[in-house]
This record gives sequence, structure tokens and C-alpha cells, in this order.
Amino acid sequence: MSDPDILVIGAGAAGIAAARTVLAAGRRVQVLEARSRPGGRAWTDSTTLGAPFDLGATWLHQAGQNPLTPLAADLAPFDHDAVRRHVCFLDGRLATEAEMAEYDAAYAAFHPRLEAALAEAPPAATAADYAPRGGFWDATVAHWEGSVIAAAPLAAMDLRDFMATHLGGPNLLLPGGIGGLLTRLAAGLPIAFGAVVERLRWGGAGGVVAEGGFGRVAAQAAIVTLPTAVLAAGGLRFEPALPAATEQAIHDLPLGLLTKLGLRAAGGDRLDLAPFTGLERRIEQEDEAAMTFIAWPFGHDHLMGFLGGEAAWVLEREGEAALTDFAFAELRRAYGGRADRALRRGGALASHWGTDPFARGAYSYARPGGAKARLALAAPRAGGRLCFAGEACHPRFAGTVGGAWETGEAAARAALAALA
Repeated sequence: MSDPDILVIGAGAAGIAAARTVLAAGRRVQVLEARSRPGGRAWTDSTTLGAPFDLGATWLHQAGQNPLTPLAADLAPFDHDAVRRHVCFLDGRLATEAEMAEYDAAYAAFHPRLEAALAEAPPAATAADYAPRGGFWDATVAHWEGSVIAAAPLAAMDLRDFMATHLGGPNLLLPGGIGGLLTRLAAGLPIAFGAVVERLRWGGAGGVVAEGGFGRVAAQAAIVTLPTAVLAAGGLRFEPALPAATEQAIHDLPLGLLTKLGLRAAGGDRLDLAPFTGLERRIEQEDEAAMTFIAWPFGHDHLMGFLGGEAAWVLEREGEAALTDFAFAELRRAYGGRADRALRRGGALASHWGTDPFARGAYSYARPGGAKARLALAAPRAGGRLCFAGEACHPRFAGTVGGAWETGEAAARAALAALA
């Protein structure tokens, strides 16, 4: 590896975007990636289930404003919202039409309630402080908005950040997966794989130096795109130490966990679910361990299961067999023994972001009082010679590949300005 003008640490969405931006400006760039592949927490497995399965990022959210939408235009993006349908069980039976109408009404009331609280809520208010309580469906809605969508319970999340990062549609699925898209966008970039950066010297007037088992690489500026959980755990040593404000921002933006599981059909039984149908159940308590499913995406013969929050951390530590057992137990609540006959236990595919040393979680949320942490982390240091990028840095599209992409581009522009 030759010494570049700008060094990028991490080849996820932010790192790929940063590298492309630097190259487009006519400058030299080197990307150092710890894994053996690009994409970071966007990874598509196309073999285990006989079809593409996104183990990480799955949708292009809010597609009209998502910077990756035009880059995926030739990949047959599919509007999931156009066919989205949910089947909900309670007490082992299907919810009635009237009950589903009540569920929809409870969901429709959730965000307006929190929006109305913003003006009077104290600085460290949590999303749980103002969430509707006591209604028949309120715990189910809170579970969805917390553990399933945000990968952490509402009580752990800053109210203002939660509302600022609430996303809308359209939500696009790519038949070949988000990971497949990022792999294509990384093609041709100067990426060194298996290059774990252990130390980054950034305090000298001459630039930055990255060191690890690969040796050393010097550059005029560095863009760090590692997940906040990796930074918080000391996965990269900075010399000199980062400013206190940066350390605080990293602390205020931990990663939640959303685990995904793919289960293949054992035969022709499709559990009376049309492709893309969501399967869920009513829960009694927001923090209850519960798995939701999406059936047979694109007509493939697998279910996508989602488990978020503390239950995801527990089962990831217990192992993939425990996760699979839990998924079948959840499906038996709705289908009894039919679930065991309809789906294969062997050959399941699960994500492991919590135990992945280069991730340590799925995506970020802000702790109570940390509403300004994303902007604080994204602010360039040393006149732009040290920049951070990634989904945790985006104040609007946090937790998404689109948000990571935009912060990578912004960090590259800041680093290029420092060179100028």
C-alpha cells in the first residue's frame, strides 16, 4: 500500500462513499477494511438459503430522499410498502378485522403523542416517557417502535433523537440485496482487506499515520467509519486521545441489536401466507421477547425472522441453536405443530452482529440527553484531518445505509478541504 492523500478506515457504506468522493476529486485514497469483504453491516448471503438474504441492512428507507436509490435504479428495486400486509395472532388465534382496526388506530396515535411532547419534555426525556400506555395494543406498538425498528427499548432512547430519526416510505427492497449493491459500488476501489487498524496517530502537523498488522500507512487526513460500539470498546487507539466531546458523543451513541434469521420451507406448505406478508403476535409487555416474520420475499421459500432489543443480545450469546429454537416456539404459538412440519430446522441462517468484533451491534440509538451527539461526532477534528462517518453520525437518517453514505460523502468533502 502506498501512502495516499486521504485514508479511509472501514469499507462499509460510509467508507465506500468517502473513497468514491475522494477519487472523484482527483485525489489518492486508501481504504483499510478489517473484514474480507466490503459492505460492513450490509451483507447479503446468496447461497445458504438458495436466494439472496440480507443479514444486515435490508431496505432503502425513505427512498425519495435516499442517496442510494438512484444508484440502485437498474437493480429492479421493489416497493415493499405496495404489498405490505400483516397477520397478527393473539391467544393462538387470528386477530379479527375489528381488532386489527384498533391496532392500526393505536399505531397511528403513537408518533403524534410523542411529537406533541417535544416542546415541554426535559432534555433527558426518553421515548418511553411519553409513549401511550394502558391500551390493549400499546405494548405491541411500543415493542415494534423500540426493539424491532430501533433495536433497543424505548426507555433507553432519547426522545428528541428518536423522533428526529423516525423514517417514512417508500421502503425499497432489492432482489439481489443491499449488500450486493454495496459490493458493486465498492468495485475498483483501493481497498486492503484483512487490514485491522490498531492505532491512529493524528496529532502531528504533517497528517495521520495508521498502524496495524499490515504495517503503517501515512496520509494527510483520515476518515474513520468504524461503528461507535467498536470505538467505545477501544477497538482503535487514538494518539493523542480523542477530545472529551468526541468521547462523550461515542458513549452517547451505543448500538442496539436486531438479529435476523432465515428459515427455509420443508415442502409446499406456505402457512397460508402470501409473499411479503408480515407475521406477528400481540404482546403483553413492551420488553417481552417476541419474533416477527416476513414470509417468502420475492416468492422464495424462506421466512425472514426479526428479533430485537435485549432478547436479541441474550439469544446471540446462547448461540444459533437457541435462536432457532426460539423462532420455532414463536411460530408454534400461531400454527402449533404445523410449523415444525412446514419449516426446516437445519440450514437456518442467522446474523451475528452482536458478537462480531468489527460491529458489536446492529445500529445506533442515542442515550437520554444525547440528542446532539450525532452532530458532535460528525464534526471534523484538526481542521478536517480527522473525520468520523457512519450511520451514527447522521442526525436524520441514522441507522440506515443511506445515512451512512451521506456522512461518508460529507466527511470526504471536509478532508478534501483540509488538503486544499
